[in-house]
Amino acid sequence: MDTSILFSYVESYGYVIIFVFLFFGIVGIPAPEESLLFFLGIIIARQQLLWEYCMIASWCGVVVGMITAYGIGRFFGAPFIQKYGKYLGIKEEKWERTKQLFHRYGKWGILFGYYIPGVRQISPYMAGVIHFPFRSFLLLASLGATVWIVPVMLAGMLLGRHMQIPLFYFPLIGLTLFVLFLFATWIGQRLRKKSLEN
Repeated sequence: MDTSILFSYVESYGYVIIFVFLFFGIVGIPAPEESLLFFLGIIIARQQLLWEYCMIASWCGVVVGMITAYGIGRFFGAPFIQKYGKYLGIKEEKWERTKQLFHRYGKWGILFGYYIPGVRQISPYMAGVIHFPFRSFLLLASLGATVWIVPVMLAGMLLGRHMQIPLFYFPLIGLTLFVLFLFATWIGQRLRKKSLEN
């Protein structure tokens, strides 16, 4: 994410824009959630934003996004997701994979699914579709949001304090890490395929 754009949005709209970005990211409208949290940590470390407001805005954006997605899944059900999911980045294969995982690991998917792009967008819809108890969902979603937001933001804060890398290099670093992640995933799939063939 271009930090100058983030600064201009925060200056214009305040911390509400952090809430909006993370809300959209959770309901499935593309937004760079991890990048945003990480950059917020760096910006906090450089004392350009207040950590309390960043934490509150981030947590509220994520939890309200989860509740909204849960409500859509619960009241409009699977047909809505299958029909309009592609517009929210929820493809058929992701839907089926998450459905299988959710039946096996439901509560863990809500709690730790934040760390898996795609799963964090689908898990609240799935919880709503299968009528997962709302109180349990809210507790797990709230705890999961905390367990996701705090470490990612702290990582940004630590890096921002101990390394003096100009902020405009971070999108390149993020892209490099993403490419390495894709490469490692591809290697892992090939090795798994070979082991199944043998």
